[in-house]
This record gives sequence, structure tokens and C-alpha cells, in this order.
Amino acid sequence: MDSLSKQHIEKGKHQIFLVTILSISTILLAIFALGQGSSTNLDMWTTMRIILGLESGSELQSDIIWQLRFPRILMAIIGGIALATAGALMQGCLGNPLVSPLTLGVASGAALGAAFAIVLGFTIVNRPELGIVANAFLFSLVVVYIIIQLGNFRSISAESYILVGIAITFIAGAIVSTMQYFATDAQLSQLAHWSFGSLSRPEMENVVFIGFIVIILLPQALIWSWDLNALSLGGDDFAISTGVDPATIRRNILVLSALMTSVVIAFTGLIGFVGLAAPHMARQIVGNDFRKLIPCSAVFGAFLMLFADTLGRTLFAPIVIPVGIMLSVIGGPFFMYLLLKGRGVKS
Repeated sequence: MDSLSKQHIEKGKHQIFLVTILSISTILLAIFALGQGSSTNLDMWTTMRIILGLESGSELQSDIIWQLRFPRILMAIIGGIALATAGALMQGCLGNPLVSPLTLGVASGAALGAAFAIVLGFTIVNRPELGIVANAFLFSLVVVYIIIQLGNFRSISAESYILVGIAITFIAGAIVSTMQYFATDAQLSQLAHWSFGSLSRPEMENVVFIGFIVIILLPQALIWSWDLNALSLGGDDFAISTGVDPATIRRNILVLSALMTSVVIAFTGLIGFVGLAAPHMARQIVGNDFRKLIPCSAVFGAFLMLFADTLGRTLFAPIVIPVGIMLSVIGGPFFMYLLLKGRGVKS
């Protein structure tokens, strides 16, 4: 075996080791988060024993862990995986490392749907507790439909998707701003709270539903990693020479990414940054090979979302800071550091 092969094997082992450490850290953080909050605090050992059934906590402790904190923590992990995976896919297929799941206008569509429900009272379902969620998801799907129709044009380029996403964002933002101008104080407060992004809204059945959708979509994302490698190595011409249809694969990936994003933010509200930052962090460990980048981004996304939510729940307890705000506070300076160091903009 030559030295180059040995270096490649050693590098692969090192990457697996780092991703394993990150995965274990995410699990430990989840256990820690289950025991921490504004109502009652438990150390990790006690929390673990209660989870495993080795210790019978009080009825109040069990209710807090399983009914209040467990759905929230599970939602943080699932949501982080979905948004980070979508971000890695979008950055790969569009060849732009500054693209995120919110770039295509999916979030703006969801915000428009929520505004229709909150300000105008227009909902597609009669149940008040599901009206905002249903509207947000429906309007997100409208954006997905626009993406599908856009992909039918043979001359469409990667930049065109981004420009259309920006256009949708401006149009939806203008409509939402107009409705805010005529909204009451109560409606403004509700719309602002939805836009912050929170993990406290989804109930356990919603979390299971979202997790089921994400689990179904993830294998397809991994299958497309070979096509993304072809696109990233030599652009469209090289991809065509390897048998990849850039226009088709780009459209399919963007649709899948938009679906993963919309199913999460419809229940949580607007949560950004994870889809932008997690793939960049993953590149520092595994490089640009999408066979490794997609799983590593998913783990980073879960860790980031869980860390931000745990910090938001415990930093100023009993006041809970929404996860969307915490992600911006934590991630903004870190991402600026990556950009200034010249490491965060590699594709």
C-alpha cells in the first residue's frame, strides 16, 4: 500500500472519529437538556436513570421530562437534521456556499400563509390550533410548485433559482408588511412570535409525523450525493460527461430540500442559520465529499439546534428565548469568524 493510500485511510478514520465524538456529544447534550429547564433541574445521571427506568422519579418529574421536554428536544434534533441536510443539498446543487433553505422563498411563503391565518383569519382548516400550521405548509408548497415549474425550462440555470427565490421573498415580504400595517396589536404580537421560531409548539404526534417525513426523504438525499459530487467537481459539463442531467437533478434536489424545510418551519415558525452554518462546519471536518458531508451536516444541525434551544431555555430561566433568536445570536458571530478567516466560503 502506497503512502497516499495510507494517508487517505488515516484521514477517513480521523473524520469518522470526529463525527462519532460529535454524535456522542449530541446525545449527551440531549440527556442534559432533558434535566434542565425553568421548572425543575436534574443532573445528567439522575435524568439518565429515570429515562432508562432504573430510578422512579416523582410523577411531576416524569411528566416534565416526557410530556414537556422530550417532544421539544426530539423536535430540535429532527428539525436540525432536516434544515442542515436541506442546506447541504442546496449549496451543492446551486454551487453557492452562501445559499440556505430559506433562500428559495420557502420561509417567506410560510410566513405569508401564517399572516393570512393570523391577520385575515383565512385558514384552510377549521381547527384554530392547526390553522397557522396548515396555511404555512400550503403556502410553502406553492413555492415548491413554482420551483417544479421553473425546472421545466431547459435553459434554467442555478443562479435563476436563487433570483426567483429572492423575488418570492420580496413579494411575500411586501404582502406580509402590508397586512402588519393594518393588523391589531394582538395580531402583530402573534405574528411576531411565530416569526421568532420556537420548538414549544409541536406536540408529540406532530414531532412523530415530521420525523417520519424526514426519515423517508433522507435516503434519497444520500443517493444524490454522487450526482452532487459530479456537479461540484467540474460543473455542469463534467456532470453531463458522467451521465448526470444537471437541470433534472437540480430541480429534484431543490424540491426535496424545500419539502424538508417546509415540513419543519410550518410547525416551528421561521428558523434560519442552521441550514447555512451546519454544512460549513461539516466541511471543516469531512471536506466537500457529499457522501460524508450530508450525514456530517445533519449531525451538526442537530447539535446546533439542540444547543441553541437548551441555552435559550436555561440562560434566563424562567424566561425562554425562542430558538430562532438564539441561533442568530450564537451563529452570527461564529459565521462572521469563518468568513473573515476565509474558511467558510469554500464550496
